[in-house]
This record gives sequence, C-alpha cells and structure tokens, in this order.
Amino acid sequence: MKLVHAADLHIDSPLQGLTKYAHAPVDRIRGATRAAVVNLVDLCIDEGAAALLLAGDIFDGDWKDYSTGIFFVSEMTRLRDAGVKVFSVRGNHDAANKMGRRLKLPENVEEFATDAARTIAAEELGLAVHGQGFAQRVVDEDLARDFPDAVSGLFNVGLLHTSLDGRPGHAPYAPTSTAVLTSKGYDYWALGHVHQREVIQRDPYIVYPGNLQGRHARETGPKGATVITVDGGRLEVTDVSHRPLDVVRWAQVTVDASACPHTDDVLEAARDALEAASLEACQDGHPRLLCARVTIEGQSGAHDALHSEAERWLHDLRAMGADLDDCWVEKVRLKTTGVLDLEGLAAQDDALGALFRRLGELEADPDALAAHAEDLREEMMKLPREAREGLDGIRLDDPDYLEGALEDVTQLLIPRLLTARSEEP
Repeated sequence: MKLVHAADLHIDSPLQGLTKYAHAPVDRIRGATRAAVVNLVDLCIDEGAAALLLAGDIFDGDWKDYSTGIFFVSEMTRLRDAGVKVFSVRGNHDAANKMGRRLKLPENVEEFATDAARTIAAEELGLAVHGQGFAQRVVDEDLARDFPDAVSGLFNVGLLHTSLDGRPGHAPYAPTSTAVLTSKGYDYWALGHVHQREVIQRDPYIVYPGNLQGRHARETGPKGATVITVDGGRLEVTDVSHRPLDVVRWAQVTVDASACPHTDDVLEAARDALEAASLEACQDGHPRLLCARVTIEGQSGAHDALHSEAERWLHDLRAMGADLDDCWVEKVRLKTTGVLDLEGLAAQDDALGALFRRLGELEADPDALAAHAEDLREEMMKLPREAREGLDGIRLDDPDYLEGALEDVTQLLIPRLLTARSEEP
C-alpha cells in the first residue's frame, strides 16, 4: 500500500510586493501553488496511492473569490475518479477561512472534525487515520494528547497540524512532543505547519513533508510531498521518500567575488553560479522556474565599481537570468568589501576605529543586538507605514535585519569613510 503525505498547500497564497519588480514572471509565480497541487494529484494517481493525507493549511485564509475552492474540489474529484481516498485536517490558515466552511467536497474526502479527535477506519485498505482540525486560528492546547488509541490489525496514522515542540519562524500552535506522539502506538505521524521538510523520528515515523510549493526567497530548495510505502501484511513502513512537486524553485545563490578584480569577472562568476543553480533545480528531469536571490560577497578589487552603480548591476544580472532558460533574479545583494587592512583599522585610536570595534562587538554578541532591536521598536513605529512594510521594509525591531545592517555598515559605509578621509586636504 502507498500513501502520499502533503501539507501547507496554501492554494492561491497572495504574493507580497512581487508586482513592483519590472518584468517579474508574476503570472507563473502566482499560479505555482495550483500547478503544484495538480502535480500532487498526478503523483497520487501515478503511484497508485490508496490515500492522500493532507495535514492542514490547504488554503491561505479567506479566498479572493470562489475559484480557489472550485479548483480544489475539481482536483479532489480527479482523485475520487482514480479511487484515491483523502484524509484532511484544518490548519490555522484553514480555520481563518470562512468561505471554505461551506465548501462541499466529493465523497472520497474525509475531513476531520475540529471539536475532538476521532478515528476514521478504512478497513478495506487496512488503514486507520486519527485526526483533529483547528476550530480557530490560534490553538494553544496539545491536541495530540487526546487522540484515540491505535486500532489493532490496521496501519495507524496520526494526522495533525502542529508546531511540535517549537520550530523557528512558526507560531507555537497545537504544541506537543515526540513522547506524546510515540505513546499513541501509531505507525506514522503525518504532520503539517512547518514549511521545511524534516523527518523527526523513524520509530515510529514522525514527518513534516514541508510545504508543497515555495512562495518566497526564504522558502528555498525542493518542495513537495512524501510517499510512504507500507507492507500491509506486516503493517510496517518499508520506504519514506520525498518527491519534489514544485514548479517554481526559490534559491539563495552566493557569488564569491574575491578572485574577481573587475566587474566583468564578477558577472561571469554570477552567470556560472546561476547556471549551476538552474541545473540543480531541474536535476529530476522536470522543468521549473528558478527564482534566485543573488548575494555577491568577498573582498574584491571590483568593490567600488559595484557599489557605485548598484542599480546597473541588478539590471545586468536580471538580463543575464532572462538569457538563461527559466531563470529570474529576484534581488541582488552586494556584500563585497574593498581590500581593507581590518587589523589596522581596529587598532586605530580615533572615531572610525572605535566604530569598527563596536560593530565587531555587536556581531559577536547576538543578545546585545537583540536588546538593541527591542529598544528600537518604538522608534521604528515613527517611520511611515510604506517604509516599514513589504519585502524591503525597514524592520529595526528584527535582530536579523539589524545583523544585515551591521554588514552594510562594515562593507559599505566604512570603506566610504576611509575614502573620504583620504581625500581630505
């Protein structure tokens, strides 16, 4: 028996700030979540799966219109016609979707209730699925603790949207522990909520498949679903494998400019890096669009030329991406430094030396940086809203943002101050 486990489909998730980029492949990216769902259904049919396990966040809050729900119903109907059952729980984003509550699903879809955990047994498949969905967006209690006992003689699956014992970047919803999950005696736990694929445990299997389709530059790498192969006679998992289903692949591409004395050398190194990333994105034989955030770093003789015309190099790299097959450069970060005497600078007994030493102290002390972020929260709110929002918003209360600002001061401001000082009469 084969089962397919997917989560965090976020169908028709809105794009934030993408339309401001000239010539961005907006339509392809906007349609990516639907295309990935089509790939998921195709996978279930091609693998001859007995069932699809959907561990929450099928949708992304309320829909713009009913076409989102109609699309999902049509894909579930394809599974019905292929004889594939679907077991589904609501996640925090689904709970916020008022329109979806009135959606009539085909009879092959079993959606678990939100008031209590229940068991749905498909004895013809030798399968028992236990689950409970979110009744509201924020669920603080441990739902897994009250899941039913395993059903003897069947392959038992737990279906749950949860942060488990906490994951960076994810709200602590329906928190639980591996000890609680293991105590239920199930054979496989199909989890959702965390967008990075992770096999937490193998006895029993506790798995996050990750989200089905990356939606922005922080959701990088292959995205898709997990295929579980079960020996029905022994009720044992014999194989668990990840299958990429994304049609848009987000990637962080780093270009080392330390061996590049001229800007032409940097562009050539960037082309090589983008080509390698594009090939890697399609190494499974399926064409997909690569959306790359490029970081150019290292001490380079091209540093001054790069930073004096940063906008030009962004356009040149975007044009280069367009020249490659299925590649779009979303953003370019210039993090090069000039060839500086850093030790000598740190030893200087002047304001510039003091600034450089203080920057080093903050880079080495994340707690101090976090304290500054907290202190700056009130000041940040004085900025206009348009300056604070969007992908490029100023977020002075975010330690990660401040860490990037420290790098900018070190790599951009200090070399310019040194240049200005050298030009003083």
